[in-house]
Amino acid sequence: MRVRTGLASTAALALLLTGCGLKSGSPLVDEVEPGSVGQGQPLKGASLTVTSKNFSENIILGQIMGLVFKAAGAEVLDRTNLPGSISAREAVVKGEADALYDYTGTAWITYLGHAKPVVDPQKQYEVVRDEDKGNGVTWLPPSTLDNTYALAISKKNNAKYHLKTLSDVAALAKKAPGAVTVCVENEFASRDDGLPGMQKHYGMKLPAENIKKMDAGIIYTQVNSGGCLLGEVYTTDGRIKAMDLDVLEDDKQFFPNYNAAPAIHTATLDKYPEIAELLAPITEKLTTPLAQELNSKVDVDGQDPHEVAKDWLVDEGFIQEG
Repeated sequence: MRVRTGLASTAALALLLTGCGLKSGSPLVDEVEPGSVGQGQPLKGASLTVTSKNFSENIILGQIMGLVFKAAGAEVLDRTNLPGSISAREAVVKGEADALYDYTGTAWITYLGHAKPVVDPQKQYEVVRDEDKGNGVTWLPPSTLDNTYALAISKKNNAKYHLKTLSDVAALAKKAPGAVTVCVENEFASRDDGLPGMQKHYGMKLPAENIKKMDAGIIYTQVNSGGCLLGEVYTTDGRIKAMDLDVLEDDKQFFPNYNAAPAIHTATLDKYPEIAELLAPITEKLTTPLAQELNSKVDVDGQDPHEVAKDWLVDEGFIQEG
């Protein structure tokens, strides 16, 4: 299972009360109105619950979704920031939440149990969409936002090595094994879809002493300071730009695609098919560079994910403040 951690939002932490099926959370009380989406308030009279996982990017996406529904006339319950992928996923499957932005790679590997990712992003989405129908979840078309694994190096260190791809890293590791030190999370160090699988895929063999295990947040500072030449990162993390890191291209396409897409409880979508049209232009705007920018506002600047989501929607003209 791909476990993600991030800043806990000060927005309401909505925990599922085991076995009783009760909903908890906070109503969205923002005075928002339609902009370029939600004209005529097609969700007027609807009561919808949005959820998310508990890392900054997914909280932001959950807030974006909730605010769009609110501007379109719905009463919205905010159950974002659930602990882990499974909690948010199960809430949608069971109908205890109506929608979240989820990731195609997580669905294919973690939820649906497949060992090998699908290389083409569109095909990855299509197989997830088709297989998950049987679980009562409908996947709407994905964004190009791809929150996958990568290795990164500080620009100042890369001035010496000129690394651009993971194949370049493999070549350097063969030529000068001692030069390639890597900071990774414990899980990434042991998973087949993490460092061991990556080394095998690229014909790379790093000495055990060159692999340093630590918490995700420390990795970025270690790479920035030169404590490690390379570090495991997520491609949409705002600290990549803030710390002036180069992300190395996965030129042999080892890591799965983790494209963000709306995952909707099918019965909800059947009742409110307008949801698809509302979310389509939002999803189309979601890109990896945009995610880096929005995530940086939370993880680097300390802003509230709800306000980051709202400001972006208003700036883009999707909604208006009432």
